[in-house]
Amino acid sequence: MITAYLTHPTSHHHDMGPEHPESPLRLDAIRAQLMLSGTLQKTMQGDAKEVTREQLLRVHSESHVDQMESLVPDEGHVRVDGDTLMNPHSLQAAHFAAGAVVKGVDQVYRGQADNVFCAVRPPGHHAEAGEAMGFCLYNNIAVGAAHARVVHGAQRIAILDFDVHQCNGTIDIFKDDPGVLICTSFQHPFYPWRYLDSRHDNVVNTPLSAGSGSQAFRETVEKHWLPALDAFQPELVLISAGFDAHREDPMGDLCLEDADYHWVTLKALDVARQYAQGRLVSVLEGGYHLNALGRSVEAHVRALLGLPEALS
Repeated sequence: MITAYLTHPTSHHHDMGPEHPESPLRLDAIRAQLMLSGTLQKTMQGDAKEVTREQLLRVHSESHVDQMESLVPDEGHVRVDGDTLMNPHSLQAAHFAAGAVVKGVDQVYRGQADNVFCAVRPPGHHAEAGEAMGFCLYNNIAVGAAHARVVHGAQRIAILDFDVHQCNGTIDIFKDDPGVLICTSFQHPFYPWRYLDSRHDNVVNTPLSAGSGSQAFRETVEKHWLPALDAFQPELVLISAGFDAHREDPMGDLCLEDADYHWVTLKALDVARQYAQGRLVSVLEGGYHLNALGRSVEAHVRALLGLPEALS
């Protein structure tokens, strides 16, 4: 099993201030845990490529792309929304974050990797077609899905999003698109307050109550996601991998464990093997408790590599 691990130095240059939870330290924690456990050394490591304007415009409005370019400060920070800031390097980091998913899609379609994990930031699943929000400038997973459709001819793409927050941006971009199936688990009611009760034929909305843990999450995936995925038979599986539903994470009140991320990744891989020739690309979303984030990503990547859960 060849798992590509894509990242880029620009991801560290995007910094929203020392008190902001979406910090470059997140990637440091992931890399340290993966190296310490020997997991990173088992992957095929590579650098992301920068996204093109054409690739962005497949999912974002021209006015949004223009606005992001116009906001880049010469120094310091500029506020994009209530909790999202840009420094002089943020937009370049966002270009490589979206470009990582594009490169990952190319790798699985060209047979260069069985699956891919993109360790990049800023995250993307809150970015809507015409609006940046929730720490996100561009919607990385949506850019990758559109690339798969246009360049590789994918007609059925599944996007699996596990995070403490719902993927409002991904829903905004692909709502009622019969070629994209979105499965999203999240704490309810909770930020971003949009699309929480969405009724779109291609969205499997699975809210979880505060305090929900492993059993509720796994039952939700088995009862709602897997039957929908079997009916849809995706040609490509994409994962928006958020780890802030972990019980140690301060961002929310769900109570998932490291093992749940290994388990759900195995389920996604089963779907990919059955319908998509194993093609699966995952990209980092949330996760703000550094130790829990590192362990959770290790569980996710070990599953991608075909390895058992790490011994506690």
